[in-house]
Amino acid sequence: MLRVVLDTNIIVSSLLSPSGAPAEVLDAWRELRYVLLLSPAILEELRSTLARPRIRSKYGVTAQDVEAVCQALERYGLWVAGDTPVHASVLPDPDDEKFLACAVEGKADCIVSGDRHLLDLGGFRGIPILNARQFLGRLATQSGDGGDAASAPPHV
Repeated sequence: MLRVVLDTNIIVSSLLSPSGAPAEVLDAWRELRYVLLLSPAILEELRSTLARPRIRSKYGVTAQDVEAVCQALERYGLWVAGDTPVHASVLPDPDDEKFLACAVEGKADCIVSGDRHLLDLGGFRGIPILNARQFLGRLATQSGDGGDAASAPPHV
């Protein structure tokens, strides 16, 4: 089964718009079609992004919504520390290095992002960086029945 790191923008986009490629990417995780790799830094960025007043007011995101999403990710994601040194890998945006570190530590098959800085890299240490549509295409070519996961994450 594919091991995948999702950029925060993919997760946030999937939550704010229930249709479109980012939502399909998260739905595929809920269907156990890949393993989601996470690190504490990624979850912290997700929490802070979803807590922004503009997102809360424009999209009606509540503290309970944020907590439900984060709890599902915490429970059903595969965790790595995310502290592998990757400094200066994404020069225009060093904040994106958390995704590279998670991918390297978790032996990811790919990173899925909508971030131009990451997408412009194309790959890192042999790990391709794909947009949501590219990933969905790759996922469609993979076979498997969900692997050995014990249970599916809830729909949040």
